Amino acid sequence: MSLYTTKGTVTITCNKRLTPYLEQEVKDLGFTVDETFVTGVRLNASLNECIRLNLNLRCGSQVLYSLKQFEATDGDEIYNQLKSYPWETILPEDGYFSITSNVQNETINNSMFANLRVKDAVVDRMREKTGKRPSTGAELTGAVIHLFWKNENAEIFVDTTGDSLARHGYRKIPGRAPMLEALAASTILASRWDRKAPFINPMCGSGTVAIEAALIATNSRPGLFRDNYAFMHLRGFDEKVYLDERGLLEKQIVEVPELRIIATDLSEMAIVNARKNAKAAGVEDMIEFRVCDFASTEVPEGAAGVVYMNPEYGLRLGEIEALEETYGRIGDFMKQQCGGYFGYVFTGNLELAKKIGLKAKRRIEFYNSTIDCRLLEYELYAGTRDARKL
Repeated sequence: MSLYTTKGTVTITCNKRLTPYLEQEVKDLGFTVDETFVTGVRLNASLNECIRLNLNLRCGSQVLYSLKQFEATDGDEIYNQLKSYPWETILPEDGYFSITSNVQNETINNSMFANLRVKDAVVDRMREKTGKRPSTGAELTGAVIHLFWKNENAEIFVDTTGDSLARHGYRKIPGRAPMLEALAASTILASRWDRKAPFINPMCGSGTVAIEAALIATNSRPGLFRDNYAFMHLRGFDEKVYLDERGLLEKQIVEVPELRIIATDLSEMAIVNARKNAKAAGVEDMIEFRVCDFASTEVPEGAAGVVYMNPEYGLRLGEIEALEETYGRIGDFMKQQCGGYFGYVFTGNLELAKKIGLKAKRRIEFYNSTIDCRLLEYELYAGTRDARKL
């Protein structure tokens, strides 16, 4: 019985606070979500359906197909439980696989030891049943086995993804303080942008937010930029299923000819890098790049669009003092030049955010790595721009 056609419990992980956006993505793909938790969702799906999930999800990290749940108090029990599993039906004996883990057990002070016990169990079983053993290593370029082990509860998965889905694969030059692509996409999905009105991105840095906006507007999925997943390295993989799903990605793309996405930055090098990243993503022609101070960014009138800014947060006192003026100018820019738009400021410094001088309509929680952040939403009334002209 092939796991590719057999439904089982699938866990899709994501970074903290991205679950609502991941859950909606999964539902939009036609799946029923059985459970949500802080860092992901659970559902029932086959490995063939995991192919669709991997190719389409913007906000997820790993798509994990559960093989076995069991109890284990130490590394020897992990070994014994996994040596009895029929790995020869899943892994090619001449292939390559890696082990990843999430371990919280008092007998283990180094997760690498747990990984080693898993590897030994798989290799010993394969050698016993086939007379051969696959190669192993840390690079996530082949099949991937994932161990979750908390206290005495353990679960072993096939990680169908490999390298994280949170990196969408097009970004060649990340910039000084890059926002992870999954985070950028989630913040856009959290906004009120209708994917047709102008999307204005001053302080664009390496262009991640503007590029994700273009990809979302055209329904261009991350699977377009990647050609290797862990599911490709398991027994029973049908390349035709993958190619059919990959072909659907091309058919799903829509054109939005009147859409304006404007991205600016004071740094010429940032704009050079942003153009390169946009070209790699196939959306260079959709984004109007310009080198300028954010306050000189064009904001088209008569359109209820979105202005999205991701200023620096400031880590040291001197930086914070210098940024107070910047945050104040952001407020002035939005009040005076962005009437009729929704304004968004993504920041990890809520004290600096007070300098914007506007009352946020929504304060949406995110993390940027380990930094507690907010996407602040401002409703910028159209009258402010007209009043400025009087």
